[in-house]
Amino acid sequence: MRPSAILESALYVTDLDAAEAFYGEVMGLERIAKVPGRHVFFRCGQGVLLLFNAEATRQPPKPDARLPVPPHGTSGPGHLCFAGTAEEVENWKSRLEGEGIAIEADFEWPNGGRSIYFRDPSGNSLEIAEPKIWGL
Repeated sequence: MRPSAILESALYVTDLDAAEAFYGEVMGLERIAKVPGRHVFFRCGQGVLLLFNAEATRQPPKPDARLPVPPHGTSGPGHLCFAGTAEEVENWKSRLEGEGIAIEADFEWPNGGRSIYFRDPSGNSLEIAEPKIWGL
């Protein structure tokens, strides 16, 4: 057996309000859940992007918790890559630069496909790439 897809991906952020604004307004994702001070979740295609305050998620659930999710979290910048066509990658580059967001890298991969890299307000490394970089 093997999983058929990745259902959710998580990033840990230092400022939930700034992250919510960035992913909702700049990236255009639909917010689907929020617990102030703990997390904000967004739909992205067929998956979900989970943004957590790492300190809050390191706390074990209370004994009577409705959802006994085990503690988790990390520190330091994470990485996430969004998929886009060649035209979308170019459009994203223009949009991000128009928002004053620096593009850290922009290149073609040896086997084909372009990637651009930039940062969210918490310093996470974000990428938008053509799926063909992975042969998809």
